[in-house]
Amino acid sequence: MESLWEQTAAHTGFERLEGEVKTDVLVIGGGITGVLCAYLLHQAGIPYVLAEAETVGGGITKNTTAKITVQHGLIYHKLLRTFGAERAGQYLRANEAALDWYRRLCQGLDCDFEAKDSYVYALDDRRKIERELLALERLGAPAEFAAQLPLPFPVAGAVRYPNQAQFHPLKFLSALSKGLHIYEHTPVRELAGTTARTDHGKITAEQILVATHFPFLNKHGSYFLKLYQHRSYVIALEGAAQVDGMYVDEAQKGMSFRNYGNLLLIGGGDHRTGKQGGTWRELRDFARRHYPHAAERCHWATQDCMTLDGVPYIGPYSARTSGLFVATGFQKWGMTSSMVAAMLLCGLVQGRESPFARVFSPSRSILRPQLAVNAFEAAVGLLTPTARRCPHMGCALKWNPWEHTWDCPCHGSRFTEEGRLIDNPATGDWKQERFWR
Repeated sequence: MESLWEQTAAHTGFERLEGEVKTDVLVIGGGITGVLCAYLLHQAGIPYVLAEAETVGGGITKNTTAKITVQHGLIYHKLLRTFGAERAGQYLRANEAALDWYRRLCQGLDCDFEAKDSYVYALDDRRKIERELLALERLGAPAEFAAQLPLPFPVAGAVRYPNQAQFHPLKFLSALSKGLHIYEHTPVRELAGTTARTDHGKITAEQILVATHFPFLNKHGSYFLKLYQHRSYVIALEGAAQVDGMYVDEAQKGMSFRNYGNLLLIGGGDHRTGKQGGTWRELRDFARRHYPHAAERCHWATQDCMTLDGVPYIGPYSARTSGLFVATGFQKWGMTSSMVAAMLLCGLVQGRESPFARVFSPSRSILRPQLAVNAFEAAVGLLTPTARRCPHMGCALKWNPWEHTWDCPCHGSRFTEEGRLIDNPATGDWKQERFWR
């Protein structure tokens, strides 16, 4: 099951670390966040090393739908209500700066970058759209109401945000990573202070950026309580309509749409990892009803880290750690959030304060309703009797019949049928019963 991006991009070819390395900054994780961090450090002339457990872009990045937009669902009304106008404005400006960075970077890269309008639609509640438009107007954003969309169903309305973008994420990474100091097939197994142990060596750094999707250190930051993971599914159809834009339902379990060339990418079927959901079945049923003459070219699935309040955690790993930073919890908006993370973290390691640091601070309040849900799922997972347990924190694994994997409903680690690790925060196969703390 390869994504469209995997099928149409060249592979990177970096060596594995053998021996010992000393550097100023270690970046752990070679997804889009880690590579952007490495690129900005490289441009700033700061010594760094990036360590990737498998291959660049081979984790979550390869499965994104690659929409670059400041429009993250109907988030701005929520941000105004929860954090106030100052922090809501910081969130907007940070993502606008990220989009501008992409525009500049992609001018010289072969990555199929295209400017597109972005839409968030509601199926049956126009008031949600109107509230978001009022919030965006208050923040000075150029959004407007759209009554009709080129989708095969009616909507109550949509928020249109002009001049956003889409691209090919693996072509982008392949081009951007050339010349960077990257080691592939170099998993970090353990951190002792700011020294990282790998399978064939170690890296000693003054500062460390953890860009591993879900943070793998449990003893700091309480990320095992602050995060959960959510799966969603994509099919690529040939012979379906061109929609000329990027569209997403405001509901978490709704559908998204965008074109890539002559293909229509439809996303949806969402569910918490380890739970039941619509999967590809829901998408294929939809395609049969609305695009009966289209043919499925490929299908894939992805996974997103979800925070307690809808805002990523970017900054110092915890209030008690020094020289250790993190970027995680991008919800379903990893492209712009990755660039925000790279800008913010690369400033912090140089001693520069960011005007956006406060809104993304990992040490902000955790007193949100989702915290109780996460704690309940962890308790159920720990108390469920089964021999198959996740090596991350010991939760019971659940069988996923659609993807033939063992999934953890507590924190989202996933394993093959034989027990080999697919997705973190676990750092080892479940059969080996390794517990990293």
